[in-house]
Amino acid sequence: MKRAGPAKVTTIRERENTDWVACIAAIRETQDEAAFARLFGHFAPRVKAFLMRSGADATLAEECTQEVMATLWQKAHLFDPSRASAATWIFTIARNRKIDALRKQKRPEPEDLPWGQDPEPDQADTLALQQESDQLSEAIAALPQKQRELIEKAYFSDLSHSEIAAQTGLPLGTIKSRIRLALDRLRHTMK
Repeated sequence: MKRAGPAKVTTIRERENTDWVACIAAIRETQDEAAFARLFGHFAPRVKAFLMRSGADATLAEECTQEVMATLWQKAHLFDPSRASAATWIFTIARNRKIDALRKQKRPEPEDLPWGQDPEPDQADTLALQQESDQLSEAIAALPQKQRELIEKAYFSDLSHSEIAAQTGLPLGTIKSRIRLALDRLRHTMK
């Protein structure tokens, strides 16, 4: 019996991807519940296993998986088969959901924050901080508008990259590169 070579595996993967792309298109165009059920049945257990292998506990993995599948249903129109396979797109959503969930877990709760009056800071420290704040405000104002808006959403509005993508309709990669470019400019300016 002959073993299937790499060409055969590629053909099977391509055929599977074509099927998944068709399911996503059916969801996008007609909100086809049967196509969603096929995708859910195939990908949900794999996404959960992927999340658990990457360090998420069972509860977090289950919650993220549900969010990933809901995102697939709601954002099918954002999928571009020329940029990624269906599986890559779905697992990228899963990875980003896990990162967002872990970030939210690390934020301190109000009861964890210290209460009471802080000691008065030294005047020299206050002046230096004010000067740095002014310099940073000027540097942010000098950024190109598209970068400035994303920095403000990420750092002043405390939105995750996924939330910014949902709000602006921009691809996640575009958001990340614009923020990275803006941060590089700010680092250079603040030296």
